[in-house]
Amino acid sequence: MNQNIRNIAIIAHVDHGKTTLVDTLLKQGGAFRANQQVDDRAMDSMDLEREKGITIKAKNTSVHWADKIINIVDTPGHADFGGEVERALRMVDGVLLLVDAYDGPQAQTRFVLRKALGHGLKVIIVLNKIDRENADPKEMYEKVLELLLELNATEEQFDAPVVFGSGRDGYMMRKLDDEKKDLTPLFEVILEHVPPPFARPNQPFHMLVSNIDWSDYVGRIAVGKILGGEVKIGDNVHIIRNRDGKRARGKITKVLEFSGLGTVETSNAVAGNIVGLSGFEDIDIGDTLTADPDGHALPFTDIDPPTLEMQLAVNDGPLVGKEGKFVTSRQLRERLYKEVKTNISIFVEDAAAGGAFNVKARGAMQIAVLVETMRREGFELLVSRPTVITKEVDGAIQEPYETVWIEVPDDCVGAIMQNLANRKGQLTNMEKLNATTMIEATITTRGLIGMEVDLVNATSGHGVMSHLFKEYGPWAGDLSTRITGTLIATEAGVTTAYALETIQERGKLFVGAGEDVYEGMIIGENPRDEGIPVNAVKAKQLTNFRSQGDGKGIQLTPAIKMSLERCIEYIAPDEYVEVTPSTLRLRKKILNSNERRKAERAGKSGA
Repeated sequence: MNQNIRNIAIIAHVDHGKTTLVDTLLKQGGAFRANQQVDDRAMDSMDLEREKGITIKAKNTSVHWADKIINIVDTPGHADFGGEVERALRMVDGVLLLVDAYDGPQAQTRFVLRKALGHGLKVIIVLNKIDRENADPKEMYEKVLELLLELNATEEQFDAPVVFGSGRDGYMMRKLDDEKKDLTPLFEVILEHVPPPFARPNQPFHMLVSNIDWSDYVGRIAVGKILGGEVKIGDNVHIIRNRDGKRARGKITKVLEFSGLGTVETSNAVAGNIVGLSGFEDIDIGDTLTADPDGHALPFTDIDPPTLEMQLAVNDGPLVGKEGKFVTSRQLRERLYKEVKTNISIFVEDAAAGGAFNVKARGAMQIAVLVETMRREGFELLVSRPTVITKEVDGAIQEPYETVWIEVPDDCVGAIMQNLANRKGQLTNMEKLNATTMIEATITTRGLIGMEVDLVNATSGHGVMSHLFKEYGPWAGDLSTRITGTLIATEAGVTTAYALETIQERGKLFVGAGEDVYEGMIIGENPRDEGIPVNAVKAKQLTNFRSQGDGKGIQLTPAIKMSLERCIEYIAPDEYVEVTPSTLRLRKKILNSNERRKAERAGKSGA
């Protein structure tokens, strides 16, 4: 046991305040200078994390309190990034279970807590946001205890200590009527309740790689908890590969400890500490590092399998290369296989068609985040609609099912129930809350694709949805998800207000005047369930009888601009999203209308 170290992870449902609490722990743990300017949610270092307000990658930091080092891992709350949570739990001995004192335990609270209990970790319950209007910390504490019982927590895990407070305002209390001062009660509970890391300082160096970091200066950095011995710069180590059990040798060039928002170099690191080690050209998550030539590989937990598959392909549209730097299949392939090395829950394989790759993941959002990152790096590519990964059991096809929780305003319940019925969802529970209703249902993963778009539309943005993988079950048959048709451009060129004014009478537009379009591009939607060909580049013919001043009063409704996730969920199986650094376009897979009709007649639409 290394008495001076505590290793904890912060787990919670998305948006319950994990990253904000880490900010305050760092401030009060002395990680920043007194006059240092620090952004809110400082741990969310990726641009996408800051924009979306969610954590995507698990990150390490540490604070010093009462001469002890507390290593903290901030984890994502979104189920699509569950792989990040699972590997973070490999490095820690306890978790802070953060629960919003108004919302109580939610879908992802259940998911992350089940994982933590499965690893046998000590739990500290933190009821956060007690300053929220209508917050009921006592009632929510009872709900957390019910959840612990439901998830078969051991007696010790059930007797978890609890603190109440506000991460944003920087105070925690052991009892609700205590004085609101600072986070001292939380630090004290961590030191009392979370055990020091179990480690064998007298044995040869031994470490499981739980995460991979990247530095432009030293390349790949292996992150993990040292389970035995110590490691110094210049040490020779043996690498045991997780994927094939083969062994290789490496030499440690840098030892990095986590401190505040960054890392500090140190000459050596001891058993029990979470560190980063560099000096390896090729190392993957799940590999074992050991100083013992005869050392054994450490067990690596299998993570939940992917349930969705999407195809990423080279952009073959007429506007290719106008906005992006990386457009070839070689560049796309290299980038995708690089991602696999640091993201263990994504799988990539070459597709049968040249220049296309099948990407498997836990959810559409996970792939959307990868694609969004790539477009910002300068890539152009095509993205297909997600399809589910099926299994064959006893000769019958099975598909993944999920439990979905939807909280909607009372007046929208009917519309959402109808939508669930169309998608073959089975209602399992319904609960009336203060001004909203909580609907719980079981639905296929296939049925969930595009559901969020419908929810936003039906509830004017007030509905909240979360979902969790449940099990594989029998194939549910055909589903009707998108109920609208599209407006498809027949000519290439630049759109004119004159043409769009007529087209907007037939439906909603996705493009405005003065935008590049091409044949086969989807420029809007129409209420009828069919594709309508339209000419969006038609210019007004000027004659002696028509002066140029005619028609100056054209009023165009603003075009609908969808986010990448919305586009991916919106498209049909025979359509692509064309993604470039500055534009998102929807298009048919087969651009030429004659070719499309031939393919439809041959029954191979979208093949």
